[in-house]
Amino acid sequence: MKYNSEILFDTKFLQLKQTKSPVNHNWFYAHRPNAKNGVTIAPILHTKNGDSLIFLETKRPPMYAESKAEFCIEFPAGLLGDEIENETVEECIKKELLEETGYELSNIEIISNLISTSGGLTSETTVYAIADIENDIISRTPVTDGGIIINIHKIFLLNVDNWLKEQESLGKAISASVYGLLYFVLKRYI
Repeated sequence: MKYNSEILFDTKFLQLKQTKSPVNHNWFYAHRPNAKNGVTIAPILHTKNGDSLIFLETKRPPMYAESKAEFCIEFPAGLLGDEIENETVEECIKKELLEETGYELSNIEIISNLISTSGGLTSETTVYAIADIENDIISRTPVTDGGIIINIHKIFLLNVDNWLKEQESLGKAISASVYGLLYFVLKRYI
């Protein structure tokens, strides 16, 4: 079935659109016109001392502008096709992980191709993936993404729960994708 939408506000990276709800009310939502999909990556670093997850600490303008949180804890993520037209999901995952953490992955496990990030707010979907990293060697200097990424954390898997609780107690927001992907990471170890 084809549904109609109207662009109310248009920029290169974001549109505000309108469509009709099931009961024919106006429904407003955000749309990314420059990307086919997103990717969200749970990077697992395997070392002789044990496995760690890699998290990003970010400073997201919508979160601090609305006084929700100064900082956020997230997994590396990015947009598919925003820079390379025919980019594959695997290429995007490799690129985003290298850009945001400096690590090169050894293996990718695609978990799901159609995760809604916030279905009532945006048409954005993301691919969930787990990336295995066998070498604790930074291949290139990570980007800050215009000052958004402020820190990279490597947390031993056994400490993740307590660490996330501590981060939240410090007033940091935890991305929903962190908790969503943790389910799939933990399934590997149970």
